[in-house]
Amino acid sequence: MPKTTPKTSTNDQDANTLKIPGEPSVDQATLMAKVALRPSVRAAVTTQAYSKLAFGTVDLTTLVDELGKQVDAVHRGDLKRTEAMLISQAHTLDAIFHELARRAGLNMGEYLDAAETYLRLALKAQSQCQSTLEALAEIENPKPVAFVQQANTAHGPQQVNNGAAPPAAEPARGRIGKPPNKLLESQDGERLNTGTASAADGADSHLETVGTIKRTANDGR
Repeated sequence: MPKTTPKTSTNDQDANTLKIPGEPSVDQATLMAKVALRPSVRAAVTTQAYSKLAFGTVDLTTLVDELGKQVDAVHRGDLKRTEAMLISQAHTLDAIFHELARRAGLNMGEYLDAAETYLRLALKAQSQCQSTLEALAEIENPKPVAFVQQANTAHGPQQVNNGAAPPAAEPARGRIGKPPNKLLESQDGERLNTGTASAADGADSHLETVGTIKRTANDGR
């Protein structure tokens, strides 16, 4: 039985020609650049190249128009075709996984390198299938967006010093290091002068002679 291909209404030369309306205020170079960067045009060129084996040469202008309609549908919030595309791709990837896994099993006992290659490709297809289904689930049930307000805990004015750090404060006397002397003979060599009081000299004539300190029986506390 001879192989048949779908017939198109135009020849291949016309099908590969993209017909675009001109814009009076745009020059030819700018118009070509805008068309070349249009997502629907780029997708149509790629789709035409990959569809020749199954569908022949599909008219490029018709592809661009159809893709433009799909883009408009998404802009309106209609995602039915997007969902259909994702579920179809998931089934295709699942079929690829099973075929590659089957070939890996056929080579497992004798050709380990081929079996490993097939199995690695099968697992990649399985991973892509999972990602596709997750994308579909995300469209069907989008995750809620949490808005977290930033709490400002600073009170009053704030000052930032960019200069040299201030010198460290000296430790309080009597807290660190050697304790101050008391009227106690608690350490050797730090005994009080128990001699008689001397009279004030001429330089300190305004000072009175210190009186005798009365010691108690519990002066060790």
